[in-house]
Amino acid sequence: MIVVTGATGTVGSKIVRGLRERGESVRALVRDLAAVPADWDEGVEPVTADFADPASLDAALAGADVVYLLVAVHPEMDAHERNVIDAAVRGGRGPRIVLHAAAGVEQRPEGVRFVSAHVSGHGHLVASGLPWTVLAPNGFYQNFLGMAASLQAGRLVVPGGTGAVSYVDARDVADAAVAVLTGPGHAGAIYTLTGPTALTHDEVAEQLGTALGRQVEYQAAEPAAALSAMLEAGWDRWRAEGMVELYGLYAAGHASMVSLDVEKLTGRPARSFAQFTVEHAALLRGEDAH
Repeated sequence: MIVVTGATGTVGSKIVRGLRERGESVRALVRDLAAVPADWDEGVEPVTADFADPASLDAALAGADVVYLLVAVHPEMDAHERNVIDAAVRGGRGPRIVLHAAAGVEQRPEGVRFVSAHVSGHGHLVASGLPWTVLAPNGFYQNFLGMAASLQAGRLVVPGGTGAVSYVDARDVADAAVAVLTGPGHAGAIYTLTGPTALTHDEVAEQLGTALGRQVEYQAAEPAAALSAMLEAGWDRWRAEGMVELYGLYAAGHASMVSLDVEKLTGRPARSFAQFTVEHAALLRGEDAH
């Protein structure tokens, strides 16, 4: 039995779909059964669970052979990862845990709360004695879809400085995850998942502009201004501060490493950002993609 947490999210939903395409049965953890995707068939068993509720996790992980551990960005995300790991230990079957972390987890950077949470979760996983693998993706191409309104106005405004980032397509992350979940030989491995090249945000803006059919200018926001804008947009402070920390990592050039792990795991090269922007041009322009 393959259990997928975070099963309705950007990556998790694609993992469930990929596993079903391979004929694998999946137990998918969700917070609300009413939010189960319409395309899930009888091979997907949706189960409600709460990362903060150990009893619900015990029931959800019962009988698991492999667990894809993906938790949402949250002030307690490190505790949520530990809770799932502990439930897997209590189950007694010793399932393999595939931890969805973040690029840089091996370097253990200080001052970036999202990465620090995964460092803590990974340490707990190693100490648990369970077999494990880590998938550590860089930032997703898909994040730029949420900036469509600003892009349509000709602006890409993020506090990314001049650093280059090897952003990755979430579909490639999901495909890599499916390969690891269904294949042998990944014990103790940490795979860093990136796109095929590192791009500065000036280059990102240029490629977005090509897809939009208009010039898009990158404006490097100051961290304090970026934080204020996110708070004004309704972000909770913990997550907003974390995003500013993450962009600080980007600005310093610490997210520019390019890895071939996507190709190693999937057998094909990672999608380029240019390919992504062409495929999603209608969405970026605010048009109906259908």
